[in-house]
Amino acid sequence: MARLGIALITLTRHWPQRRRTRLAQVLADLAWCVPRARRVTLINLRACFPELGEAERRQIGRAAFRSLTRAALDHSILASADLETFRNYVRVEGEHHIFDPANRPLIIVAPHFAGLNAGGMRSGLITRGASIYSRQKNPVWNDWLLQTRLRFADPILIPRQDIDMRNVVRVLKSGVPLYYLPDTDLGRTSSIFVPFFGIDAATIPMVSRLARLTGAKVLTAVTEMTDDGYVLHVEAPWTDFPGASVEEDTARMNREVERWVRRLPTQYFWTHKRFRTRPTPEERFY
Repeated sequence: MARLGIALITLTRHWPQRRRTRLAQVLADLAWCVPRARRVTLINLRACFPELGEAERRQIGRAAFRSLTRAALDHSILASADLETFRNYVRVEGEHHIFDPANRPLIIVAPHFAGLNAGGMRSGLITRGASIYSRQKNPVWNDWLLQTRLRFADPILIPRQDIDMRNVVRVLKSGVPLYYLPDTDLGRTSSIFVPFFGIDAATIPMVSRLARLTGAKVLTAVTEMTDDGYVLHVEAPWTDFPGASVEEDTARMNREVERWVRRLPTQYFWTHKRFRTRPTPEERFY
């Protein structure tokens, strides 16, 4: 199945963006018709946007399916385009925020939006970075994604399954920025519960703890999907961070993610079981 998917993606590498987007819409709409496929997305949207009507939440969910499917097909560009084409396809705003005259360590908080991989690859052209990633269950798909991510740069990729925090601290202190994906539920171990859209969500407090250990500055970078490509938005470093406590810092991190989700709700990764781990079994979402 992975080989078939890669073949379909590769087939679109010379297509104009509009044609690739249309195919993504067709494939996403077919997936949206399957109740099991859209179940988690709608549960998440009902939890995070109770003020919206069901029709509006379904519209956001369907559009999110289209964004994620288009991002998958757009990997044909990420995997095959020459460097100049790639630079034009994934533009950057706020690149100067990455550089620091004091040469402090840097943590780039990059939430799960559809363009995440495009932005991650593009940031590697600004400066060599490190990232914690999850190995894909399918080895064929995992190897293809890995080869794609390594095309234009030489990032330090740290498998989540083998993570050693001492190594992450050493990487940061050596001056290599950490491109960190903060908004996943990785279970109760090492997580704390802080609000995300007003719901207690299991969240790894890694950003706060690393900032305290290394003196790193922290900023948000979000990759927005546009009609003709992507834009990596790099924001100014957070002020007054770290704050009074790890809990307050982690809640602030979630607010930074939430701010961007409200700005780009149709490009967020709603298919993830963000509220899978609950404070008590009675609060089960899925």
